[in-house]
Amino acid sequence: MSAWPVLVTLAALLFYFWTGLMVGNARRKYKVPAPATTGNPDFERVFRVQMNTLEWLPIFLACLWIFANYWDGRVAAILGLVWIVGRYMYAHGYTLAAEQRSMGFMIQAIAVLLLFAGGFVGAVMSLFGA
Repeated sequence: MSAWPVLVTLAALLFYFWTGLMVGNARRKYKVPAPATTGNPDFERVFRVQMNTLEWLPIFLACLWIFANYWDGRVAAILGLVWIVGRYMYAHGYTLAAEQRSMGFMIQAIAVLLLFAGGFVGAVMSLFGA
């Protein structure tokens, strides 16, 4: 097994942990006590960054590992890093204004789509002995 997908997985989990810290800081900054998730639009955007990252994390991780199983782990890792960069761009843009999240979202979605497609092709090819 290549260590590259492992390192990217750990980086993605670290990124998710960071989004959780962002939410904690936003709670204090905007005075939104737990368990509330609404009340201040600036807080709500930070909260949505974390929740949207959580929503995409299982899809990303499954696609990353399926892709890495059939193809070069370094290629999987590069696409994984693209996903993380896209998530960062999404987070940075969204915390500024909701309209600024689109580019980061598209980048991370394309990275997952490529990982998914590569995993699918690899699985189909393995069925036919290729």
